[in-house]
Amino acid sequence: MTKLSVNINKIATLRNSRGGNVPNVVKVALDCEAFGADGITVHPRPDERHIRYRDVYDLKAVIKTELNIEGYPSPEFIKLVKTVKPAQVTLVPDAPDAITSNSGWDTVTNATFLSDIVDEFTECGLRTSLFVGTDLHMIEGAAKTGADRVELYTEPYASGFKEDPDNAVESFVKAAHLAKKLGLGLNAGHDLNLHNLNFLCENIPWIDEVSIGHALIADALYLGLKDTIAAYKKCLIISRL
Repeated sequence: MTKLSVNINKIATLRNSRGGNVPNVVKVALDCEAFGADGITVHPRPDERHIRYRDVYDLKAVIKTELNIEGYPSPEFIKLVKTVKPAQVTLVPDAPDAITSNSGWDTVTNATFLSDIVDEFTECGLRTSLFVGTDLHMIEGAAKTGADRVELYTEPYASGFKEDPDNAVESFVKAAHLAKKLGLGLNAGHDLNLHNLNFLCENIPWIDEVSIGHALIADALYLGLKDTIAAYKKCLIISRL
């Protein structure tokens, strides 16, 4: 079954808005694990406006599932990842001031840059993933870097889902098939929620992992964290092809 990694950035945003340590990021991560999450995702940014670098060290020390650290591979980020040694590092092409990830890598233009970084992390025994769109040339480029997986940027799917689900998912299915053919593992994330997640997984049942934060935390305000994680896990239960 596709694994659920809970992105806890929004928990850190809430904590930072007031100072102090409420809500406690580490406790929430442990609760997510206890409620069935298969992993925890964090995306530390240079200004530490949500997850702080210190949080990453604290989380690594206690969580028992997979830790996925995502972010732009700046020197500071690379140093953090090599020190913490998470189960997975996901490279995203974010500008320092980006509010949220909004595009995938141009893996052709950045081929040498990405290959060098992937090699560096691979030598440390880390699983690497590249955040990409559905352009097939970019999937091919990702494979050439030596990355283990790609993470499909699913905002375009989420945006088009309500009006025409079949059309919205079509390019993602094609990209997923190519990734599979090239031997790449497959992750997905961005704007996935309780309404569109199951349909995506039904059409691409070999997705290894979805990373979900904003919608999941918003749903938890109404449903509670335990029931919300159970609901998202239920969306992932499908018959594999």
